Amino acid sequence: MDSIIDGVSHFRSVVFPEQRSLYRKLAHHGQQPKALVISCADSRVVPEIITQSGPGEMFVCRNAGNIVPPFSQVNGGVSSAIEYAVVGLGVNDIVVCGHSDCGAMKALLKPEALTDMPNVAAWLRHAESARHVLREAYSLLPEAEAARVLAMENVVAQLNHLRSHPSVAAKLAAGQLNLHGWFFDLENGHILALDGETGTFLPVGDRNQTLQVAVRGTRRAVADPCCAQHAHHVTAAE
Repeated sequence: MDSIIDGVSHFRSVVFPEQRSLYRKLAHHGQQPKALVISCADSRVVPEIITQSGPGEMFVCRNAGNIVPPFSQVNGGVSSAIEYAVVGLGVNDIVVCGHSDCGAMKALLKPEALTDMPNVAAWLRHAESARHVLREAYSLLPEAEAARVLAMENVVAQLNHLRSHPSVAAKLAAGQLNLHGWFFDLENGHILALDGETGTFLPVGDRNQTLQVAVRGTRRAVADPCCAQHAHHVTAAE
């Protein structure tokens, strides 16, 4: 704890005075983040550092395995964070960020490691579809490579779960929200982003590069009521 207390002291004496006006603005006018980031709770993965974002710029939700449980009526912390970010804060983007050397993904590959952690085992069942994809679509991978691929497939699985949340589905249909799938490589600092059109994770980092989008919100086209009525009559006649 000594290093943590030293950090608090440094923040109070050096960092905060330099950003006092920003914190005062945030205190009086509230937060207006543009993105929700759902990342792993791994201590090595810090979204604010990876993206070089400051206070008030991102709404962050971290948990073991960057999991997004499918929507249900049972309240949960991740579901509440999603709903608040989308409805209350009006974020325009949601990022699900996995990473290399993920302990949760390693545990998913070796369930026996979770014998004494029943809560973790239950939580990681939300990533079970990713494990099945790994087993069926990727064969004979070395253990380290399997964990890496599983982490990427888990990002895809959690994006699918995310779309089951009513607030997210509504904003996607209105063209007011985009979903992103990221993979952070701890060893080299690279970020790969899922391209929804090709299903490929591609490097991110070039300032002039168009950022890949996993799921792009598109406003629904509504059929003309007269045409819809006509189509109904034709079908009924047939």
